[in-house]
Amino acid sequence: MDQNPRARPARPYPVLDDAQGFTTAVLLVGLGLAVLRSAHLLTGGLPGLAFVLNYASGWPLGWTLLIVNLPFIAFGWHAFGLRFTWKTMLVVAGLSLSVEGIGRVLSVHSAHPLAAAVAGGLLIGIGLLILFRHGASLGGFGVLALFLQRRYGWRTGAVQMACDAAIVASAFALVEPRRVGYSIVSAVMVNLVLLWNHRPGAQAAQSLSGIKKPPAGHR
Repeated sequence: MDQNPRARPARPYPVLDDAQGFTTAVLLVGLGLAVLRSAHLLTGGLPGLAFVLNYASGWPLGWTLLIVNLPFIAFGWHAFGLRFTWKTMLVVAGLSLSVEGIGRVLSVHSAHPLAAAVAGGLLIGIGLLILFRHGASLGGFGVLALFLQRRYGWRTGAVQMACDAAIVASAFALVEPRRVGYSIVSAVMVNLVLLWNHRPGAQAAQSLSGIKKPPAGHR
């Protein structure tokens, strides 16, 4: 009998557990994006990039999210295998529909930008955390962050924060500086949730397959 339970590989969640986790996460992230959009803010990662394209071109936010995610989904297939990829594809498609649907049934008015930044960031961060625990992500830079965590032990939140800084900085050409500042608060809130709650030893990271560890002595 194995005397070290921690050495056992993490078991994947049952399908029904994954389904409820994905549904909850998609709704939380969709609500977070709706709150940010109501204050004309943005956030980091691929949702932030989708916001930038939405503000610049007027393309629907939900479908923009889907389009910009396609290259990262392809990378996820190569890095993590089919199981992770189909989960992420379901989540990304569900989020795209959720964002468009929530925009039609829920309207947030008169929210102070700081309150919207904090609330939206927390909702998105909690949604991402649920997805990571179920071995999926929103695609985009989350796929890259999970890969670097699994391969090299880099903290997911730290990687995402670096990517988020670049995305939010690109918004200065489209959004007034004050709102960019509030958007930075939103991105920080998202990543604080991940930094505080997601560790390299979490089940989602352990359950990802297809990632080869670097050879001994590799730096």
